[in-house]
Amino acid sequence: MGLLTGILTLPLAPLRTTMWVAGQVRDAAEAEYYDPAPVQQALTELERALLEGRIDEDEYDRREDELLDRLDEITAWRRASGS
Repeated sequence: MGLLTGILTLPLAPLRTTMWVAGQVRDAAEAEYYDPAPVQQALTELERALLEGRIDEDEYDRREDELLDRLDEITAWRRASGS
């Protein structure tokens, strides 16, 4: 970037910085949202609840299906994004 280009594009620096920060926030949010560890932990806790008798089979099946669907969504997103 030449001196003249740097001077002419200086007013855009705050916009570029804002866009960079927004990208970083988006990336962090996606990493957290598509992290399979909390879903796997929830599956473990769900099985423990069933074994301890805190929930019945119907509740277990319903919640397990939801969590497995979530894991499928995470896997598909990771495959699509190359993560």
